Amino acid sequence: MKLYDSIGPNPRLVRMFIAEKGLTIPTQTIDIRSGENRKPEHLARNPHGQTPTLELDDGSFLSEITAICEYLEEKHPTPPLIGSTAEERAECRMWTRRIDLTICEPLANGFRFSEGLRMFKDRVPCFPDAAPGLKQMAAHRLQWMNEQMQGKEFVCGSRFTMADLFLYGWIDFGAQVGQPLAPGNTVLVDWHKRIAARPSAKA
Repeated sequence: MKLYDSIGPNPRLVRMFIAEKGLTIPTQTIDIRSGENRKPEHLARNPHGQTPTLELDDGSFLSEITAICEYLEEKHPTPPLIGSTAEERAECRMWTRRIDLTICEPLANGFRFSEGLRMFKDRVPCFPDAAPGLKQMAAHRLQWMNEQMQGKEFVCGSRFTMADLFLYGWIDFGAQVGQPLAPGNTVLVDWHKRIAARPSAKA
């Protein structure tokens, strides 16, 4: 296998997933700042022009971070980062979906349509007027997530999972692009410190 990597929260969370699994996968860095991901060579790997992209042993390519993580979990089930039972897997997928749709997506587009507009305006449709509302949506759902995390060690209770990686990666990214986690979200602040202390956080 080979991972086509870059800067950004999505490649980082896949690197963390790989690190948590104890795997070693060769990587090739794609320079998204210069638009290398929009060149024909990378578009042949991923028609969306996104990173990360995982090249499989048979020469085919897999993209979308959830799909990549699911594939790696099936190939290397230990330690389980999605779940060992149908119930555990369903719980992780439920929380991952909630985090992705209600926090990651609005946070990302809030950035793309404002601070990141110069980079993204010629790559994807951008709507600058929507940026403030999208940022508010992400902040509101982070507050909701803070409430949901009361009394829990991780998103899925006592289990560290892919859902934690999604949330951690995007909270970290938000802090870099003008959308920091509000300090009043004390449960999430403490949770974030615990994740940051894991060796995979340096991946």
